[in-house]
Amino acid sequence: MPEKIVRDPVHDVIAFRTERAGDALLFALLNAAEFQRLRRIRQLGMASLAYPSAEHSRYSHSLGVMEAARKMLAQLGQSIKIEPADELACVAASLLHDVGHGPFSHVFERVSGIEHEKLTRRIIEDPGSDVHQILANHDPSLPGRVVDLLNHHGPSPLFCDILSSQLDADRLDYLLRDNLMTGSRYGDYDLGWLLHSLTTDESSGRLAVTWKGVSAVEAYLQSRYHMYRNVYFHKVVRAAEGMVKLALQRARRLMVQDRLQWPPRDHAVSKALTGQRLTIEEYTDLDDVSVLHCFKTWATADDAPLAELCRGLLYRRLFKTLDITHLCESDANAAFLRAQSAVAAAGGDPAYHLFYDEPSDTPYEVYQQDSCGPSGEILVRDPTGRLTPFTALSPLPAALNRQLMFRRIHVAAQWRDVVRKSLGLS
Repeated sequence: MPEKIVRDPVHDVIAFRTERAGDALLFALLNAAEFQRLRRIRQLGMASLAYPSAEHSRYSHSLGVMEAARKMLAQLGQSIKIEPADELACVAASLLHDVGHGPFSHVFERVSGIEHEKLTRRIIEDPGSDVHQILANHDPSLPGRVVDLLNHHGPSPLFCDILSSQLDADRLDYLLRDNLMTGSRYGDYDLGWLLHSLTTDESSGRLAVTWKGVSAVEAYLQSRYHMYRNVYFHKVVRAAEGMVKLALQRARRLMVQDRLQWPPRDHAVSKALTGQRLTIEEYTDLDDVSVLHCFKTWATADDAPLAELCRGLLYRRLFKTLDITHLCESDANAAFLRAQSAVAAAGGDPAYHLFYDEPSDTPYEVYQQDSCGPSGEILVRDPTGRLTPFTALSPLPAALNRQLMFRRIHVAAQWRDVVRKSLGLS
C-alpha cells in the first residue's frame, strides 16, 4: 500500500496511508509552498542562543500538532461517533494553524503588526495559494470549514477544544518538542497516558479526562510552568528577542526616512516592516533566512545603533540582564528611568542600549468560555459519569493560577556597570 512515513522525535512514526483520501490530502498539504515555508521558521526564535540544540522549526511542530490531534480523535472516537468530514477538517486545521506565522517567533509580528492568525486564515481562503487549492480540490467547502474551526466556530465544541483549550493539541506537542530539543528536562510528561484518559462531556460536547488521568494532567501543567520559567522566559532568550525587536524597529525607522540601502522598497521585509500589504507569494518568501540576511547586511551599515545590534545578534554579543523582580511595579519603573538617565549621561543611547522587560504568564487560568471558544476549566469524569472541575480534585491549579512574572533590565555590556551603579547594585 502507498504509505508515507515521517520519523518524528516526539511522536515516532507519523504515517500517511495515501490510498485514503484524507491522508492523501494531509500529505499534499505538507508539500504546499506555504507550508514548506515553515521549515525556514524556527519554532523558538532566538532560543538557540541559550539552548544550542533548539533549532527545530514551525514545520516539525505543525506536523506534531496534526499527529497529536489525530491521536486525540482516535481515542475519543472509541466512545463517541465522529463524522469523518468533521475529523478531517479538525486535523487539517491543526496542521495549518501556524501556516501564517512570521519570522523569529512572535517578535517580527509585534514590530510589523502582522497577526499570524489573520494571515493563516487569509492563506487558507486565498484561491491563489497552494493550501487553498489542495483543500478545495478535495472539497470546495473545506477551506471555509477549516477557517471556521480556527475561528472557534465548528460543528461541536469538542473540535474547538482540540484546537484551542487548556488541553489542546498545540500545547500537547510544543511542550514535549521544546523540552526535547532544548534538552532542558523540565517539560516532560506522559503524553500516552494523558491521551488514553481523554473523554467527553456528553451534555456539553466538551473535552474532558477520566479520573485516572489526573496525575498525567498534573504533570502536563507542571511541564507548562517549568517551560515558561526556564525556557521561554530565560534571560538570554528574552535579551536576544529584545535586541531583534530593537534592530527591526531601528531598520523600520531608517526605511521610512529613506536612509537604509538594503533591502529595496519592494522586498518582503521592507514591505512588512513599513505596513504594506504582502501578496501570498511575498509572504511565502518572508522567513528567518530573509531576515537574517538583512541582519548580516545591516551589521556593516553606516547607522551605528543598527550595526551594533545586528553584530550582537550574529556573534552572540547579547545584552546583559539585571533582575529587578524583587521590586514592585512602580519601583521597577523608577529604576528603569534611572538606568536610562545613567546610560545617557555616560554617552550611550537609551533608545538602543537598554530596554525593560516584564514577561508574564498564568500557567493555569480559569476563564469564561463561549459556546465553542477555548474552555476555561479542565473537566474530570469519575467512574459514575459525574463531572468535576480539575481545581476541585488537585491542589496544583490553585498554585498555578497565579502570574509567573519577571522584571528585568537588559543593557548593552559596555553600560552594565553604569546601570548597576545607578541602581545601587553591588
